[in-house]
Amino acid sequence: MSNDEKIAKKLIQTLENGKLGFDTAAEKLDAERPDVASSFRKFSQERAEMSAELTSIAAAYGDDIEQRSTVPGAIHRGWMAVKDALTSDDAAAVINAAESGEDHAVAEYKEAVADDDISPEFRTLISGQLAKVQAGHDYVSGLAHAQ
Repeated sequence: MSNDEKIAKKLIQTLENGKLGFDTAAEKLDAERPDVASSFRKFSQERAEMSAELTSIAAAYGDDIEQRSTVPGAIHRGWMAVKDALTSDDAAAVINAAESGEDHAVAEYKEAVADDDISPEFRTLISGQLAKVQAGHDYVSGLAHAQ
């Protein structure tokens, strides 16, 4: 298995969990912050598209990656905070948890882009995705710090 494949699998997990987290957070924010809920749904769709793109790349390597979020216990650290925050309807808690999840996603992407052992084509792809993840992070972080 190439390093590109290993990184693709890890990023797909991050993206799928981000998609799930944004969807769940959007549901919680519908009543109190419909504008934010709408943005979170857009981020969820974006994460799904990026995951599909990486899954397609992995398939080209001959790998068959299932497109599902990971189950509890393997779910990535950042979005576990969303799960905890979603036990209440507090918009601030949901937004703070989303920021935590986005911190994790940005860190995962930066680590992947910095890896010296990936192909130039794959680096270009994930660098473009990092820009999208960073934009989502910046939006969520702005919301969190405006509270």
